[in-house]
Amino acid sequence: MAPQELTRRLATVITHVDEIMQQEIRPLVAVDIIEQLHRQFAILSGGRGKDGAPIITFPEFVGFKHIPDEDFLNVMTYLTSIPSVEAASIGFIIVIDRRRDKWSSVKASLTRIAVAFPGNLQLIFILRPSCFLQRTFTDIGIKYYRDEFKMKVPIIMLNSVSDLHGYIERSQLTEDLGGTLEYRHSQWMNHRTAIENFALTLKTTAQMLQTFGDCLATTELPRDVPSTEVLLMSHTRQRDRLQDELKLLGKQGVMLLLCIQEPATKSPTSKLNPNELENVATIKRLLVQLDETEKAFSHFWSEHHLKLTQCLQLQRFEHNFCEVKLALDTLLAEQAEFTDIGDSAMHVEQLLKEHKELEGKGQEPLEKAQLLALIGDQLIQSHHYAVDSIRPRCVELRHLRDDFINENKKKHDILGKSLELHRQLDKVSQWCEAGIYLLASQAVDKCQSREGVDIALNDIEAFLGTEKEYELSSLKEFYNQFELMLTLDVKAKAQKVLQKLGDVQEIFHKRQMSLMKLAARQTRPVQPVAPHPESSPKWVSPKTSQLSSLAPLQKTPEAPYLETELNSLEKKDDETKSEVKDEEILESSHGGENPEPEHLGGPENLSPGRRIVHDLLETEEIYIKEIKSIIDGYIIPMDFIWLKHLIPDVLQNNKDFLFGNIRELYEFHNRTFLKELEKCIENPELLARCFLKRKEDLQIYFKYHKNLPRARAIWQECQDCAYFGVCQRQLDHNLPLFKYLRGPSQRLMKYQMLLKGLLDFESPEDLEIHPGDLDGGLAKNEPKRTKDSAFSAELQQALAMMEDLIKSCELAVDLAAVTGCPDDIGKLGKLLRHGSFNVWTVHKDRYKMKDFIRFKPSQRQIYLFERGIVFCKIRMEPSDQGLSPHYIFKKSMQLLTISIRQLGRGSNRKFEIANRNGLEKYILQAASKEIRDCWFSEISKLLMEQQNNIKVTTGHGNIGRCPSGSPERQTPSSLPLSDVYEDEDNGRQISPK
Repeated sequence: MAPQELTRRLATVITHVDEIMQQEIRPLVAVDIIEQLHRQFAILSGGRGKDGAPIITFPEFVGFKHIPDEDFLNVMTYLTSIPSVEAASIGFIIVIDRRRDKWSSVKASLTRIAVAFPGNLQLIFILRPSCFLQRTFTDIGIKYYRDEFKMKVPIIMLNSVSDLHGYIERSQLTEDLGGTLEYRHSQWMNHRTAIENFALTLKTTAQMLQTFGDCLATTELPRDVPSTEVLLMSHTRQRDRLQDELKLLGKQGVMLLLCIQEPATKSPTSKLNPNELENVATIKRLLVQLDETEKAFSHFWSEHHLKLTQCLQLQRFEHNFCEVKLALDTLLAEQAEFTDIGDSAMHVEQLLKEHKELEGKGQEPLEKAQLLALIGDQLIQSHHYAVDSIRPRCVELRHLRDDFINENKKKHDILGKSLELHRQLDKVSQWCEAGIYLLASQAVDKCQSREGVDIALNDIEAFLGTEKEYELSSLKEFYNQFELMLTLDVKAKAQKVLQKLGDVQEIFHKRQMSLMKLAARQTRPVQPVAPHPESSPKWVSPKTSQLSSLAPLQKTPEAPYLETELNSLEKKDDETKSEVKDEEILESSHGGENPEPEHLGGPENLSPGRRIVHDLLETEEIYIKEIKSIIDGYIIPMDFIWLKHLIPDVLQNNKDFLFGNIRELYEFHNRTFLKELEKCIENPELLARCFLKRKEDLQIYFKYHKNLPRARAIWQECQDCAYFGVCQRQLDHNLPLFKYLRGPSQRLMKYQMLLKGLLDFESPEDLEIHPGDLDGGLAKNEPKRTKDSAFSAELQQALAMMEDLIKSCELAVDLAAVTGCPDDIGKLGKLLRHGSFNVWTVHKDRYKMKDFIRFKPSQRQIYLFERGIVFCKIRMEPSDQGLSPHYIFKKSMQLLTISIRQLGRGSNRKFEIANRNGLEKYILQAASKEIRDCWFSEISKLLMEQQNNIKVTTGHGNIGRCPSGSPERQTPSSLPLSDVYEDEDNGRQISPK
């Protein structure tokens, strides 16, 4: 409904109310003339004449002639407006009762009626005064003054009420006129007042609804969700208030109607007089107008509320659309950057993992997009006013969602095919390596007899029969099928593997031909000749390198050809690597337009800071190659079937513990850390940030060192097995495996040393000579030393981080060797010190208060942490190197629960640790006084820190703090006197309070 329609309908209601209450005839209401009505000089009793004419009665009133003309006119106007228009058009009957009055009163009444009566008169009845003299005067006066009254209606003079009954029925006359009509003036006034108040309230409410409708129509719709919600809530509250008023008004009307009808409902014989029937009709007509008002307003509100609700729905839809579209655009952008298909099976698996993470990341936005599109469809089906705006949004959401899903599926299929291709390539490489190993392991001396030749031929035929197992026949078809989607590097790798496969198959064919020729010859046996050490075959590819021999190779007439073929394969690998390296060097040389001179020379021409970074990068590459050699030379060959007999069950079952997470170390350094270190060559100031950024990733070293003691035990048990000897010879390693497994520990020490060296220069540009300095005439061309506080601070943080990592790794190694160590030992903080002590235990009986001292000391390994002390029992056990110490966890004590003191009287190597309750004490004897002093000082500082922390938390003191935010350590000499006291042996005791 339009606002104009609401205004029109409510204006009609107001007009009808005025018509019902006849406000256009008389603007008066009972409240306005309440005092005049109370005087009762004229009443509308509700009686009717025989033709239905309303009867107005002028009862006996002593001061009638003194009533002001205005009051008389107002009362007459009001009374004549009460009957319906139909009844009033018949004409009013006036009954003037002056039986106890005089002629003068009769004359005054007629005069005023003639002058001021506003209605249509039909008949006037006058009851003469009962006094004879006044009656005579009345008769004479009526005859004499009739023309003066200018009455156009008949005036009938009556002597008594019985005469009146001849004209008007007694049921239409009140009791004072001898009738039976019940009339109570106060009740009549109450009914009239209530009806008029009800009509006035209805009219006012309709006007309020008009104003409210105009306000809603002129309100501009907001453009954001919060404002629309506030506006909707505000309009709803106003509507609820008006709706409540309408309901209350309806209840009032019904109650008023029941109140007027009450006499008729209580007694079946009683009937409502015409006046009461008029009131009932009036109320019913007003209730009809109230119902019309409610319908008009409800219709308008439903449309307005729908408009606001749809506006809010549209704004929420638009807001959610922007959020979902932004999320989908971001996902599609990330998806567009996801173009790599991997260069190895491990790399592809990592890419699949990242692809799965991206898919999981997009799950929520995709669900939101689907739900939002469904919501948009519902809005369209509900005939929303903004259908033309919603429908394109839904189409766009579904399009973006389908694009992401389809592209995701496409990339997943590509990665799956790429993974299958790389696995096939790895299988082929593994088959080639195994074939080369088989050819190299065929001893020459065994091929001098027919039986040896047959065995060699059978081995070759059996090996060539494994081609189906490795699916070698389908590899070319698979490569041809996916050639268009592969990158140049993968294509080169595939071509290289296929070339290698062809070469190995050709070598096998030639070896078969040679063996067949040997079998056909009947010549004397050839004297075996031992090969030179350098002639033993090497592993062909460092990526998929396998073991090449288990026994010395004997030369046959075809052996030089085999060696030549193997060397040619190695040479091709070396040439490929050399070409790639040359291309990288060439690209790096053209990477900048104006390369600095120092970059063109060797490391000796670099600045000290850059030289350290260069050294770090070179050693990092060597470190990665060493880890890779362990993986390729020791771990991967364990899966070769032909080497299973060389691996003992203990090693096979515990190989994961022997090598730990060394693969994880390799992946981190090769794929992540090395690339970030390469960026530091041109910008050495990024080095510290590089270490700090990878602080969490470097925690893999803690995991590695935690496993190291177990790896050492496995190595000591299996180090003499033939498998390790063969692998070491094939890798040309001068040291056994476990020496290389200690490489990660040495690498951490190398990081610490290089960071310290770089920190000595304090700036990445330190000790560099600038041309401007030479032009300025610096004496003796001294280098210009720059200060970079920010760089120095980052270096200090990186060094501190590395030192903490080394300590945590040492702790991991030490605690791994402790039997029975609890899992929550890490809650004690960092390991600060550890060492061996002689310990006496003193127990105090809490009942007898006696000391039980163990006179023979026990040797204990003590670990000091930031927040506690751990006691371990030392047990010497035999090992390959003789007796070695093993530790068993005995007890841990938190620093908050202990106190310490030095022992006097010549005990310069002892100090005491006691529980706060004093029931248990430990006397510790160090190997020297210096060790005792170091331990005592360290524990004292820790206790003071604990005390200061407690004071800070309880608010009992102010503690100075270091720049890093940790409480300053205080030496025992700076302790308060209340915390240091002398004992009976002139010793001193320190304990946290």
